[in-house]
Amino acid sequence: MEKFEISVTGTDELFNFQVVNKGTEHCEYEVYAGETLVAVFEPDEDEYIHICRNPGGLDEEVIVRIADRIEAHYL
Repeated sequence: MEKFEISVTGTDELFNFQVVNKGTEHCEYEVYAGETLVAVFEPDEDEYIHICRNPGGLDEEVIVRIADRIEAHYL
């Protein structure tokens, strides 16, 4: 399991998240704001990251930016 910090901008806001690479067979990436799970991403068959759960109700723009940062870190 690997953890790393990312920051992304939203509508006039800066969001700080911690990303946890679960390192499982399905390779999920859990995204936390503090101690709260706000999103879960996973790679598709082409290794592009996509959202699979959004329990934090994040805006689509923020989700896309998080996915871009995860891809930049791992791919």
